[in-house]
Order: sequence, then structure tokens, then C-alpha cells
Amino acid sequence: MPRRTPIDRRAVVSRHDPRQREHRPGEPLQLGNGELAVAVDLTGLQTYPDAHPHASLHGEPPGTLLGTMAQWGWHSSPAALDARLEDALRLYETPRGPVSYVDLDTTAHGPDGDAGTDNERALRNNPHRVHLGLVGFALPVALDALTETEQHLDLWSGLLHSRFAVPGHVATEVTTAVHPTEDILAVRVAGHVPALELRFGYGSESWTNALDLRTPHAHTTEVRAGSGGWQVVRRLDATTYTLTVTTDGALELLEEHRVRITPAGTSLSLSVRFDHGDPTEAATDVDEVLSACRLEWPRFWESGAAVDLGQVEDERAHELERRIVLSQYLTRINCAGSLPPAETGLLTNSWRGRFHLEMHWWHAAHFASWGRPELLERSLSWYQRILPTAREIATRQGYRGARWPKQVGPEARESPSDIGPFLLWQQPHPLHLAELVRRAALAQHGEAAATAVQERYREIVTETAELMADIVSLTDAGYALGPPLVPAQESYAQLRHRLTNPTFELAYWRWALLVAADWLRDLGLPGRPHWRDVAAGIVAPALRDGVYEAVDVEPFTIRTDHPSMVAALGVVPPTGLIDEAAMSRTLDGVLADWDWSSTWGWDYGMLAMTAARLGRGADAVEALLLPVAKNHHGSHGHNPQRPSLPAYLPGNGALLSAVALMIGGWEGGPPQPGVPPGWDVRHEGFVPAPGAVSPQPLSARRSSPKNASA
Repeated sequence: MPRRTPIDRRAVVSRHDPRQREHRPGEPLQLGNGELAVAVDLTGLQTYPDAHPHASLHGEPPGTLLGTMAQWGWHSSPAALDARLEDALRLYETPRGPVSYVDLDTTAHGPDGDAGTDNERALRNNPHRVHLGLVGFALPVALDALTETEQHLDLWSGLLHSRFAVPGHVATEVTTAVHPTEDILAVRVAGHVPALELRFGYGSESWTNALDLRTPHAHTTEVRAGSGGWQVVRRLDATTYTLTVTTDGALELLEEHRVRITPAGTSLSLSVRFDHGDPTEAATDVDEVLSACRLEWPRFWESGAAVDLGQVEDERAHELERRIVLSQYLTRINCAGSLPPAETGLLTNSWRGRFHLEMHWWHAAHFASWGRPELLERSLSWYQRILPTAREIATRQGYRGARWPKQVGPEARESPSDIGPFLLWQQPHPLHLAELVRRAALAQHGEAAATAVQERYREIVTETAELMADIVSLTDAGYALGPPLVPAQESYAQLRHRLTNPTFELAYWRWALLVAADWLRDLGLPGRPHWRDVAAGIVAPALRDGVYEAVDVEPFTIRTDHPSMVAALGVVPPTGLIDEAAMSRTLDGVLADWDWSSTWGWDYGMLAMTAARLGRGADAVEALLLPVAKNHHGSHGHNPQRPSLPAYLPGNGALLSAVALMIGGWEGGPPQPGVPPGWDVRHEGFVPAPGAVSPQPLSARRSSPKNASA
């Protein structure tokens, strides 16, 4: 068979460049680098923040989707300093006796409608991510008065080109960019050049609004001349950050929190460096930022895997390819930073910008599968920093190892909830992510690189496995999970005190413990036989009428929220625990009658992964493109779930993980297992996913294992 020529990656990417000629409410375009992101309107800046509202959750005033957010940009309200985690602890009965959990009093509510006591809400809402400031034009007309509007996001270069005209003036041409490796926003304006304004607000505990413009007395804005430009120093209680502004215009502080930049001629250049605390250096010149984008963004697109569906005759292929390209872009700018991402990334403040560790896999696992493990490692290393906190949680509950929290800020303190602290499925995630990085290192650089990954994350893997092997309880049926417990399918939250043995978690437990045992063996470290004992003896999931139930106690399966039982053979490789025929029937049942309005964006990727593991390529594509509300991807690529959740990056990441499995396959598996018959799919660069494992001691994955006793 003749060898195919390499994919024309630029052609694939560029045919999906977002282009807008009219205002699309709720669909702003976004620029960023993983650490800083800026969302803009049709003017190429943040001129009309009210035109992209973030709808309210509990009736509070709407916020804006035109975010300027950084991984380091966090604020805590002064009242939160007195909040005490100890006051949120409640005891639950477990098979080994009472255990404390950070619970939420759902009978109490605050003025914003949020559940919980004052203390619990303060812990849930702080720290919150802060909007670093609006950068927009000072225009005398409303958005709908602009003419000649046109906008083009050049994905290959990472540059945004915008054009608009104010009545009575020639058109304004705007180029906007965010530096690919530094926290710098660059703007170049030509034609009619209006003045620019920077506007600043206070931090907000609101779900919808990271920018409080109604409390000017609570923060300060100071402008001072600095070397090579101006410094705008912002202070919000204990939070301080600085904007270093370099411009060929004139800068002045108009009022308390508004800075105006007036052009000196027929063009304007503006470079803004955002720094946490005092600035470290001057802002980079606009030309240097644009040049860096033109160099680094092609490097991103040329790295790792690529998919070309241009030859596929199925009319759905173009839309699938569009989602694939835009999801790569959006996860690169929102999910490839030094912290696990929030579910709306750096766009807006869902859950106050705090991140959910059970979602981290969906956000970022695809980076390794697509041959870009270095982007995953940026946030994976955060688990090393918070390991002492995770150990403290486990110790408080009487377990060995480290228990990873759920909804947190950068310091990893737990949030009170009637769901989060009872979830278990985030526990194997750091181990799973580390294994994906190891596999990518082995595929790309060889055995020495894979061993280096194992050395780097050994402590995370072993502490994770220690908790997993200790938190189970031995029953007549085998090693069991719970109670209390909330499965990935959160429909059972009110039954957490009695739930046991969710199907997905049981399979995940077996797989992760076997992988951890293999790591010890590969590194020549003493084995932990108990890990393999638990893996081999894990309780069999509930199978009724030939299909898998979600949990093994009544009501067994509630057909709302995530159909997560299918992930037991999809996200999780074959472990000997799941019967393929039964899982195929389970998948059929889900596709036939699940309540799609209650699902979430990552569910469709999850279903596609299960279909791929079962060799059902047509169903895999059907699942990825199900025409339901929660599976819509806008012109900007984001996956909105509801008006108050206008983006949902786990949906983008799940799509990419599913595509990697469907096309790239797994170790020892068939080629393109999730591709429908007749589809001519061109691809390159995928790292095969993990293949089947056995609960019995495995033969060495490498030719000469250092220690086969683990």
C-alpha cells in the first residue's frame, strides 16, 4: 500500500478559522496561552461588555463573558478570613466507623440563593478568580450602530483581525494577540483610531460576575510612570497585581478606576503585561508579541497528532473536524496552564473560577493522547504541590495515602458540598494522567524518558494507590466502595449515606491499582501485594436483566445526569471485570432512552469512547454529534450547557479524548476502532491508549523488569 503524504495541517486548521460579520451574543472570541486569556467582542477588544452577558444563576445581576483572567489572579473577601473548615465537618457512618466529611447544610441559604451557612458559603466562594480589567475602545455609539464589521481569528498564527466603522469615520482596523508564553496583551489599531480605556473592578463572589463595578471604594488603582512605560497598580484587599503599559499614545487616569489612552497620530500600539504583585520587567513591544505568535502557534499545530476528515463523504465529517480543531485551540488557551482549569476555563467565573478535580481528566487527558504531554504536565505537577493537603484529608478520615479534594482553588482547601467531598472518581485521575504521560514519553522518546516520568510522579501514584487500597471494605462479595459515596452520576447525592459500588468506579479502581503496582515493579521498588489483592477481589458490578446498573443498591439506575456506567469500558480499558456483550446492551439502552436534557458536555465523548472499545464506529460518531442542546458547539467552539453556564470545556476535552481513542486506538487493539465503515480518515501522531490489563500478576511490559514481585 503506498505511503500517504503528511497531512497539510495548516489547510485543515485554517478552514475552520472563526469568522464573524455580525454580533453573536454569548459567542465572544478568545485569545490566550494557558496562563492568561482575554475574550473580546466584535471590535477586537472589550468595548461592549454588556453585549456578552453571563446570565444569572439565582437572579443576581448578570456579568460579562469578556473575561481577562490569569491562573494567578485570585481574590478573597475579607469576611472569608474568619471562615473555618472545622465548622463544616459532619460525621458519616462507614464500614470502619464514623468518618468526617466537609458537608453542606442544604437547608440554609444566603441572600444570593446559594445553599449553606454563612461559614460554608464563604469557604465555597473564596478564593475566587478575579477579572484583571476591561480593555476597550471609548466609542460614542452603541454596538449595533457600527458598520463594516468583520472579524477573523487566524488559528494558525493566533492573531485576531477585526474591522469596524463608526458612522462618519473611515474603518478601524484592529489586530489583537496574547503572547504565547508571557502574560501580555498586544493591540495595534489603524485607520480611524478611537481612544482606549482600561476599566477595573473589585473581586466578586458571584457565580456570574468576576468584575464588580459597583464597589469602587473597596479597591485602589494607582498610575505611575515606570521604565519603558506606565504601571497601573491594582490592590484588592490582600491581592495586588500590576499592569505594565507600553504605548505610543498618551495615558491618563480619568477617575478612580478608569485609565484612558489617547492616540498621538493615525495609529496606536498598546502592550499590556499583567504581573502578580510587582512587575518583573517591562512589557514586550507589540511587534515582538505578534512575531512570537506567528512562530509559536504554528509549532503547536505542527506538534503532536492531526486528523484530516476532508476526504470523508459523510456530511457530518466537516462539523466533526471543526469541533476537533476549535477544541484543540480552546483547550490550549484555557486548559494548559499551571493549575487544573475551571469548567469555563479563563472565560468567566462558573463556580467562582474554582476548579473541579473530577473534571481534570476530561479537560486535559487528551494532551497526552494527542502527543502533547508537556501541556498536561503543567497542571499535573500541581498535585505534587498539594500532596501535603491531600495527605491531611486522608489522615483526618483515618486512611493511608492521599485523598484528592474536589472543588478547590489554588491552595486545594476543600469546599463544603453535599456532593463533592463524597465523590470518589477523581481519586484515580492523577495516577491515570501520569500513566498517559508515561506512555507518551515512551512512544516519543523511549524507555529512559518513560522511566523519568515514573520517577517524577512516583509519589503521586503511590499515595493515590495507598488511599484507594485502604478506603475499600472487605465484604462477602469482595472489596467494596462506600458508603457514604456519590458516584460520577450525581443523581444519587441525597442517597450518599447508603450508596455502594458504582459500576464505573469499581472498574476504575481495579485498573488504577494494577497500573500503580506495575509502576513499582518497573522502578524496582518493593511491591505492595495488597494493591493487587484489592484489584483482583473488587466487587463485581451490578448486572440486572443483562445490562449494567449504575450502583448495586436501589434505585440501581436513575436515567438522568451522566450515564457513567458506560465509562467502565471506555474511559477504563478492559480489566476482566466488564463483560463486553453486557456493556454493549447497556450502551444501547442509554442511547435509546436517556434524559439528554440532564446530561453534560463530556457525556457524549464518554459514550463515543465506549462505542469505540466495542468496535461500534458508527455509534461512536453518532454519540459525538448527537443533536441535543448540551452537545452544541458555537461558532467560537465553546460548548454551552445553559444560559448560566455559557461554556463547558470538559465537553471540548472529552471530544478530543474520544477522537484519540476512536482513531488512534489502543495498545494491542485494531486500527481506527471507532471509525465508521467507509470513512477515509487521515491521521498521524496519536499515542495509543492503554490496552487490556489483568488482575493477575502481569508479564513484564518491558524486556527486563527490575522487579517482578510488585
